[in-house]
Amino acid sequence: MTAILYVRITSDLSAGELERRMLERGPLFRDVPGLIQKIFARDPASGEICGIYFFADEAALTAYRESELGKSIPSAYEATEVRREVYEVLYPLFPERGPRAT
Repeated sequence: MTAILYVRITSDLSAGELERRMLERGPLFRDVPGLIQKIFARDPASGEICGIYFFADEAALTAYRESELGKSIPSAYEATEVRREVYEVLYPLFPERGPRAT
């Protein structure tokens, strides 16, 4: 079953510097086994950034979290706070779109 990792980061870095680092790190995720999609986003009100990851299954998500890339998130963004949440996808509203397209 598809798994979602949601990571929200608070940092004292400027919005421009956070975006630069997101763009710089983007290619590092292309070869993560089992990663279907990664969304980079920012909360315009707080300036916090987040990553929303779609993994093929929980095993791929776990392997990523234990990898050096997964562990590097706090230092890469000089995080003052990191919140991680894991979800399993139950069903999509539009099954023909997104990570569980049929």
